[in-house]
Amino acid sequence: MAKPLMADVAVNGTPISAADIAAEAQNHEAPQGKPGLAWRKAARALVIRELLLQKARDQGLKPDPREVAKGKFETDEEAQIRAVLEDAITPEAASDDVLRATYDKAPDRFCAPSLFEPAHILFAVDPNDTEATDKAMNKAKATLEILKGAPNQFARIAKDNSDCPSRGDGGQLGQIASGDTVPEFEAALLSLDEGQIASTPVLTRYGVHIIRLDAKAPGAVLPFEVVRVQIAEAYEKMAWAKAAQRYVEELLQGADVTGLDLHIAA
Repeated sequence: MAKPLMADVAVNGTPISAADIAAEAQNHEAPQGKPGLAWRKAARALVIRELLLQKARDQGLKPDPREVAKGKFETDEEAQIRAVLEDAITPEAASDDVLRATYDKAPDRFCAPSLFEPAHILFAVDPNDTEATDKAMNKAKATLEILKGAPNQFARIAKDNSDCPSRGDGGQLGQIASGDTVPEFEAALLSLDEGQIASTPVLTRYGVHIIRLDAKAPGAVLPFEVVRVQIAEAYEKMAWAKAAQRYVEELLQGADVTGLDLHIAA
C-alpha cells in the first residue's frame, strides 16, 4: 500500500489529522515548489497548540476569554493557552543599566515625529487597475514636465486637475507628522529638500501623486528619561517571547509526538 503524501500526527496519543494540518498550512509561507515545508511548519504549530491545551486541561484551567479588540474576544482555547503561558512564564525585568545601554547603543532610534508641510496633485486611481494606473501615471508625468518649466503653476494645476479636496488650497495638505500618511508618500517626503518637487510621480493606494515639500522639521532625539518606559516595554516583550520559546521547547522535548520529526528544521 502506498504511503500517504501527508501523514496524520499524534501528540501524547491525541491525533491531529492531515486535513487539519493542510488547512493550517495556508497560514505558513514556504518557497515555491516546497509545500512540504509549509506542512511541517503547520504540523509543528498544531502540535504546540495541542500540548498547551493538554497542559491547560491537566492544570484544570477554565477558559476566561478576554476582549482583544473592540467587540472581539478570545476563543475558549485561546484563553486557555494564554492562561497556561501566563502561569508558566515570568519575563525577566531589565535593569536601568540594561535599558540605558540599549538607548546609548542607538539613540537616534528614539526620535520625536518629523513634521512636514507638503502639497500634492492627485490623480486618483485604483492601483490594481493596471490600465487606469498607466494612464494616470502618464498624465502625472506630462504634468511634471509642465512644472519643470513653470513650478510656480503648481497651485493652479492642482486646483484644475487634482482629485484631492486639497485642490481648493492649491494642493497644500497642511502640517503632517511621521506616520500620518502612507509609507510611499512619506518616503518621498523624506527624500526631498524644502521647496523641491519630486522628480517622479509616486504611486500609493490612493492613486498617483505629484509631491512638493514646502517645509520640514526633522524629529529631535528624545532624552532617555522620556523613552525609558517604551524601552522597558519592548525589552519585556522580547524577554517574554524568549521565555515562551524555551517553555515550548521543554514541552516538545517531554512529549510523545508521532508522524512528525521535530528535529527537521521547519
